[in-house]
Amino acid sequence: MLLTPFLHQCQQQPEALAMQEQDRQVSYRQLLQQAQTIAAALQAKGIQPGQPVAIHMDRGIDAASALFGVLLSGACYVPLDLKNPIPRLSFIVADARVQAVLGSGLAPDWLDDSLWLDIASCNEGAPTPVEIPPEALAAILYTSGSTGQPRGVAISHRAISAFTSWASELLRLTPADRIASSAPFFFDLSTFDLYAVLGAGASLHFVPSGLPMAPARLSAWLNERAISGWYTVPSLLAFLTYKGNLAQTPLAGLRFLIFAGEVFPTPALIDLAASLPQTALYNFFGPTETNVCCYWPVARDRLIAEQTIPIGQPAAGCQLHIDAETGELWVRGPTLASGYWRDGRVQSFLNAEAWYATGDRASLEQNEYRFHGRLGRMLKCSGYRVEPAEIEAIVNAIPGVKACAVIGIDDPTAGQRPALVLVLEPEMNIADIRKVVSKELPPYMHPSRYLVLEELPLLANGKLDLQQLKNLFETQL
Repeated sequence: MLLTPFLHQCQQQPEALAMQEQDRQVSYRQLLQQAQTIAAALQAKGIQPGQPVAIHMDRGIDAASALFGVLLSGACYVPLDLKNPIPRLSFIVADARVQAVLGSGLAPDWLDDSLWLDIASCNEGAPTPVEIPPEALAAILYTSGSTGQPRGVAISHRAISAFTSWASELLRLTPADRIASSAPFFFDLSTFDLYAVLGAGASLHFVPSGLPMAPARLSAWLNERAISGWYTVPSLLAFLTYKGNLAQTPLAGLRFLIFAGEVFPTPALIDLAASLPQTALYNFFGPTETNVCCYWPVARDRLIAEQTIPIGQPAAGCQLHIDAETGELWVRGPTLASGYWRDGRVQSFLNAEAWYATGDRASLEQNEYRFHGRLGRMLKCSGYRVEPAEIEAIVNAIPGVKACAVIGIDDPTAGQRPALVLVLEPEMNIADIRKVVSKELPPYMHPSRYLVLEELPLLANGKLDLQQLKNLFETQL
């Protein structure tokens, strides 16, 4: 089971620090006790092994306790992004067919009260032990979907364990490590924080929510907490590099930094590497469906400002293949998710050759893999996967919208930003569109720029002319 290494640490060092959130600390024993109480309450509620249970809580000690409680009960967790609009949250709860929703306090107005379980109301107890096979689902993580709706990636205990045990060994995690955590639990980066870190007996320190927007305070916090490692997104590290006052805050105890989720602009990475010469840097690569399938230990002497960095070598026992016709990267191996969660069951996403086709273009050069962008239209915005079709589905449903298209505008600080092209009825305006978008989509999916045209440009074959749309936005700069 995924929690086996954590449970071992609970036996070996029960009073050691497991997590810290602001001034609140919990030991391994306390964390386990809280998780067991929640697991027992879920079983008393009738939750059966394998059933989905949603987590309606912000990242932190209580959410981690709830999540571990779900796993101890034998169920699988569905972490919700509380910043999502209500229609999106309602869709995920219904689509996942969750049997309970864990949270704190009263149930939100949009949720059926019968599903709600306030963790503070759980009476202390121990759950009935459950035999959990390796292929049982541990989590369903929802990402933006090409069908116009969020899509659940179903991940097994075996797949997450394969990644976290590999990462723990790669980074030589020990009980002395103090790891920063900024990834929300619906983001696959969090699997490192929760399972590799606690499985190694280290302590996890939640980055206060306001600090990423205050980089000088963030670097001071990393220094004060004696943080030795952190797994986060390039946009946040680039912000820290230029605004974090690293010259006066050298972070001598920081052993490693891992980044993933988007391309790290090489000039910013060069500056980060120079600011933290003693810190090992790692580029992890892979969509949610693979967790991490490729990695590159950053070689400082090979960084050239005008060149993108490699994604490196296969990770965690994965096999990689590049399709000869399209240049698409295919993956198979132990970290691969079980498939997509649809209609209450897992449906395979493998192609006819039994590989997962990532949709990423890649090449193999001198025994290193390199990433060359997406084959399709999917965007990467601040580490989040964004399918233009999901934004387009919302906007096309607005009365007065005749047609729309979403494209990606390159942003050196956030990877990409979605931009929206509209064909509108005369009585419509952009302000009306913004109101609907803000209610239906999370902030990272909100278009950063808008353009109204009389009609969408098409190619000779009738398909959307994406390049012309990009050129139209560039002429506005």
